[in-house]
Amino acid sequence: MTIKVFGHKSPDTDSTGSPLIWAWYLSEIAGTPAEAKLLGEPNTEAAFVLEKWNFEKPEIISEVGESDDVVIVDTNNPAELPAAINDANVIQIIDHHKLVGGLETKGPIDITIKPLACTATIMHDMMGDDAAKMPDNIKGAMLSCILSDTLEFRSPTTTDVDKALAEKLAGELNLDLGAYASEMFEAKSDVSAFSDAELIRMDSKEYAVDGTKFRVSVLETTAPKIVLDRKASLMESFKAVEAEDGVDQVLLFVVDILNEEATLFVPNDLVKTVAEKSFGAVVEGDAVVLPGVMSRKKQIIPNLKV
Repeated sequence: MTIKVFGHKSPDTDSTGSPLIWAWYLSEIAGTPAEAKLLGEPNTEAAFVLEKWNFEKPEIISEVGESDDVVIVDTNNPAELPAAINDANVIQIIDHHKLVGGLETKGPIDITIKPLACTATIMHDMMGDDAAKMPDNIKGAMLSCILSDTLEFRSPTTTDVDKALAEKLAGELNLDLGAYASEMFEAKSDVSAFSDAELIRMDSKEYAVDGTKFRVSVLETTAPKIVLDRKASLMESFKAVEAEDGVDQVLLFVVDILNEEATLFVPNDLVKTVAEKSFGAVVEGDAVVLPGVMSRKKQIIPNLKV
């Protein structure tokens, strides 16, 4: 039985690269056949990373069954996983997010959750001396995951462990770390081909606050004007996404990587209240800039209030 390794829906670079890294480790080092899978189309940055390091795009799956052996990476939230995840044989979880609850397993499993910025960093630690056996494309995927999740060390989630590993990998690959990060962020920022609904769902997570269900969407970009110029149509599209996804409200944060700030779109009084209570913002109009806000995991989700 080949193990399926996958991350969350709406795959970003970490949820695309980490399955490839761990499938390599299981297959080539642990001697256990494994394949990386995706739960949706990778975002533009993740697609760039796949091409850059000569990976074939993993198969996209939407379901798992009772006969599937599964390793879950970069999430432990059932809302971000196939509906029947509890029917599958989950044998391992590797993650760097808070423990959400709701997953049920058929027996004791191997769970590793650490307060690091990136799943791939955790995997490097778990490999021990075997990490030295990584081929260049796996090193490249690992470096890409770290740069993406830390926004090239700008995010407050960044730890010294993440940064030291990224610098080590860049040295081994003979890469200019800053130049490569800029390539990645340029790819992430190229969103002109996507519909409003696709942009809203591209990097989003469902999260409830006091009974209110939010889709918390983040668009990280070095070219925020491209997204901000679409503000009116994006906010109009919130309604359709909310109805289709069964959530009460979309919260869309446009993260300006270079200026280290986020713009929250404010379509109504509910979001205005969220902005004021959660971030101490003064809202005038249909958008508000939140200086220093870069991380959904550390700065947005934990602070949400209604």
